[in-house]
Amino acid sequence: MARSGPNADRRDRDKNDDLVDKLVYINRVAKVVKGGRRFAFAALVVVGDTKGRVGYGSGKAREVPEAIRKATEQAKRTLVRIPLREGRTLHHDVNGKFGAGLVVLRSAPPGTGIIAGGPMRAVFETMGVQDVVAKSKGSNNPYNMVKATFEALKSLRSPRMIAAKRGKKVADIVGRRGDAVPRDEAPIQEAS
Repeated sequence: MARSGPNADRRDRDKNDDLVDKLVYINRVAKVVKGGRRFAFAALVVVGDTKGRVGYGSGKAREVPEAIRKATEQAKRTLVRIPLREGRTLHHDVNGKFGAGLVVLRSAPPGTGIIAGGPMRAVFETMGVQDVVAKSKGSNNPYNMVKATFEALKSLRSPRMIAAKRGKKVADIVGRRGDAVPRDEAPIQEAS
């Protein structure tokens, strides 16, 4: 049976995506009522395609599987694309802040691996980053750490994005690897 409607192709595409999801945190919360306590569960989930797309979501329900399902669906709706250098690391160092959570993300050379704490590690693994060094300074609340990490990732800019914004070529922005000064701004040496 073929689907119809404005969201038909989007629903079909979502089913074909090979998304990886990671459960970051489960919290049991209690509501005190006349007969005692009613327990519910809150889940934090990170979803990504290991190729630069990643999203997070939280869900709350009376049962753990239902909370995880709600969180996963919300995470799939909030996917964002992050530019990666060579498909393995970040383009530049960046800081992120959300509430009392402060994170520092640094690009790393090949072979470094993911050096990051729990919630940030889940974000990088689902995003497909292979080499990164990250440090959390501030709140160790998983929700704030994940949101601060996303704030940092959203502020990343690739050389292609910068070149398009400035109306230049990527080679003019990046220059040759190892050059401290771009070619057109290099000092001219006089012959003596």
